[in-house]
Amino acid sequence: MSKPLVAIVGRPNVGKSTLFNRLIGRKLAIVEDTPGVTRDRIYGDAEWLSHSFTLIDTGGIEPASEDKIAVQMRRQAEIAIETCDVIIFLVDGRDGMTAADEEVAAMLRKSNKPVVLGVNKLDAPKFNDAIFEFYSLGLGEPIVVSAGQGIGIGDLLDAVCADFSAVEAEEDESVINIAVCGRPNVGKSTLVNAILGEQRVIVSDIPGTTRDAIDTPFERDGQRYVLVDTAGIRRKRAIEDASIERYSVIRSLAAVRRADVVLFVCDATEGLSEQDVKIAGYVHEEGKPSVILVNKCDLIDKYTYTIETFKKDMNTELNFMPYVSYLFISAHTGQRVQKVLSMVNDVYAQSIRRIPTGTLNDVVNEAVSMNEPPSQNGRRLKIYYATQVSIQPPTFVIFVNDAALVHFSYERYLENYFRKTFGFEGTPIRLYFRNRSKEEA
Repeated sequence: MSKPLVAIVGRPNVGKSTLFNRLIGRKLAIVEDTPGVTRDRIYGDAEWLSHSFTLIDTGGIEPASEDKIAVQMRRQAEIAIETCDVIIFLVDGRDGMTAADEEVAAMLRKSNKPVVLGVNKLDAPKFNDAIFEFYSLGLGEPIVVSAGQGIGIGDLLDAVCADFSAVEAEEDESVINIAVCGRPNVGKSTLVNAILGEQRVIVSDIPGTTRDAIDTPFERDGQRYVLVDTAGIRRKRAIEDASIERYSVIRSLAAVRRADVVLFVCDATEGLSEQDVKIAGYVHEEGKPSVILVNKCDLIDKYTYTIETFKKDMNTELNFMPYVSYLFISAHTGQRVQKVLSMVNDVYAQSIRRIPTGTLNDVVNEAVSMNEPPSQNGRRLKIYYATQVSIQPPTFVIFVNDAALVHFSYERYLENYFRKTFGFEGTPIRLYFRNRSKEEA
């Protein structure tokens, strides 16, 4: 199930980045007293009680400003509002309600999204009366918070997660969400049209034709899917002056985060580029099962650049994702396109596999007996037991005597042993090591 998206919005310098850092538990966003420090949307994962969600920090909204940067920041925040499931509207309790707050509130009411109103910088009881004027915004009960001191954060998150029930109720786990991503002009839109069997999205040789992530639900052989054609992801320096495209790229990355399976499309006529490797790395880091589709294979010279040569190059460049599945296609002619959904089903099934604890520990014991953990400074790593804690991607916690003794090569050995035994083709898996005494084990 995809994580809900939560956007923090408000006018400049009300403490949005401070709250963002507080909620994700690390300093990812830059915090300054200077308005306008945060210009790009920043994403981070957060948890509260049994809920996991993705948080978006946005630049300050200045509705009346015509400054070029302010206009871009406002547009960027509007995109965050459009794509998120719940909005945290942060205001400054010490400054009191301003005309800008009222204009932002009007924008949020039009969005028809759940809004949680946080009145920030109220870190002493004497300031608590400042919340009453914010009732007039018509966005429900204001919540007293101090992002800097951590006051009221639990109440704020309770209100945010209460709105998840409606979002999560809409989630249908029988639907597989597929994101189609890659560089511009590699044939993503042509592929989407070929899978759907209709001209659903505009196809052009001009890079950047697709601006938005376009969702298309459909059904095939009794299985329901949502296919998302994303904008091409170019290098940052190539889109520095193209603000609309930059927003499109951020939407594309958000589509990857919310996908169940990613179809990563590259161009057989150009080979694997540095940007291809970066995009694949992003998909890998997000833990998404994926299929690499090498498109336009009908255009390559079979005598000078064979499919085997291309595959060898990919295995070298993408050695960090040895589990990935490849398919050489031509979206234009339809060659092997009929196999795409079958591969999607296969890698999705691998990503939701659960291994019984007893079977898992039998395999761990077998792996240890075949290759004993190395020792370090006279101490040897001891593995007590393992358990699977989650899926998408399959995640395992292995309890040991000292996690500091786990060498990356032995971790890789265990991962490879799991793959040899259980498969997990097409999906990353995660191994985490936790300390546990022998008596506790």
